Amino acid sequence: MSGEAAVGLRRDAVGLREVLFQSVTAMAPAAAVAASIPSGAAFAGGSLPLAVVIALVACLFTASCVAELARELPAAGSVATYAARGLHPAMGFLVGWGYVFVEALVPPLLLLQLGFTAAGTLHDEWASCPAGLWWPWALAGAAVIAVAGYLGVRASARFGTVLGIFEIAVFLVFAGWLIIRAGGHNTLSVFGTSHTADGYGGISGVFAGSVYTVLAFAGFEAAAPLAEETRDPRRTMHRAVLGAALGIGLFYVLTTYAMTVYFGPDRFASFGAAGEASWEGVARASFGLFWVLVFLAVVNSTIANANACANVSTRTAFALARIRVLPRVLATLHPRYRSPVAGIAVQTVVAVGAVLGLGFGYDPVTAFLLLATVIVTVVIGVYIVVNLACAGYFLRRGRPSLKPIRHLLLPLLGIVAFVPALLTAAGLPVFDFVTKLTAPVSYAGPVVGVWMAIGAVVLLVLIRRHPERIAETARVHLEEGTSGILAPQNGATPQ
Repeated sequence: MSGEAAVGLRRDAVGLREVLFQSVTAMAPAAAVAASIPSGAAFAGGSLPLAVVIALVACLFTASCVAELARELPAAGSVATYAARGLHPAMGFLVGWGYVFVEALVPPLLLLQLGFTAAGTLHDEWASCPAGLWWPWALAGAAVIAVAGYLGVRASARFGTVLGIFEIAVFLVFAGWLIIRAGGHNTLSVFGTSHTADGYGGISGVFAGSVYTVLAFAGFEAAAPLAEETRDPRRTMHRAVLGAALGIGLFYVLTTYAMTVYFGPDRFASFGAAGEASWEGVARASFGLFWVLVFLAVVNSTIANANACANVSTRTAFALARIRVLPRVLATLHPRYRSPVAGIAVQTVVAVGAVLGLGFGYDPVTAFLLLATVIVTVVIGVYIVVNLACAGYFLRRGRPSLKPIRHLLLPLLGIVAFVPALLTAAGLPVFDFVTKLTAPVSYAGPVVGVWMAIGAVVLLVLIRRHPERIAETARVHLEEGTSGILAPQNGATPQ
């Protein structure tokens, strides 16, 4: 075609450090430590560190499967490609359909958290600052993320690396300070079952706490969609996914241990995400202005997470659009930065629309809980399918490639580990520690059901009219040494 150049996403743009922090920031370590993990304290109490260890081991089962598939199938389609190769192209389409949807909702989720966290904290310090003025902060965050994405993966990934280092450094310093201040109260008994909350004695309380803690690990796979823009992707993807899951898991263990022994294991069941019995509350009461750094680290974590997941959603959409199972316009690349500019524009519109629509329609906290329930439900379902795909892929490869423990046992254990988390996220009271969801958060299930039903209809239409496009979900473009997409010179949509 005249006036067009055969180029795709920018090859060899980032290395291990950047893609490692792509997964790290997608896990939102500071926000998880301050807000997500404490939810398990209501069950595990002062034994929460043990619950975190159990959750880490459980998540490593699935991280191992993702890492194995990322090494074998380096593709921007990531989990969609894995499901297509390991199970069936139709399953690959459905996984991609769901994954693009929820990853596009992660930025508005985090922008809502940015908004109400910043507004609430400023109101606490200066009463003249309205607690309800959350939306300017959310919109400012959306603008930052859009600009970072527009400038290409190199700028976006390096931005995420800086943010990730800051939030981890703040909490590591704080954790060390807590351990020192705890002095003789440091104890390894928190890695046992003797400090669980009332009504959840022994291992049952630890198990309940670990189920809630598992949700803090979501995002470890976020490096995978950058495969086509990464140097030595087969090796780098494998190391980044496993490294992020293991490294941040150990970070969770250390920080949870530090706060537990400082606050007191037998009082820890009352610890939560806000108030005096929280990370920020403890920092305010005992560590002077250090609370400001804790606050900034959490705010930083929301932006970093939103940035990482915007990369995931736009790359996955690009991969599905270039094979024309999503609108072709989403495969449009910037002629200079090689960023998926149409996808970034759609992502920004979705983020702003969801933030303002849901935030004002309900309130920012309720909107946050609704989006979180939708996201976690689908993401955990995707993890379960990827475990199945790992077993399926290597069984198809045959005996020389198949390693029974790595490719059969670990996927099975990964599924077993995530089923309770899926039931908990969906609010299905199969276990006594699961809280039934109430409206409007309970709308999450129907929202997911409707979206996946629409995806099933689209799938049937494509199978009938363009079956070759569904087959393309299993294609790994790097294997062919070609990008598989033409980028327009003048911003036009490729034909």
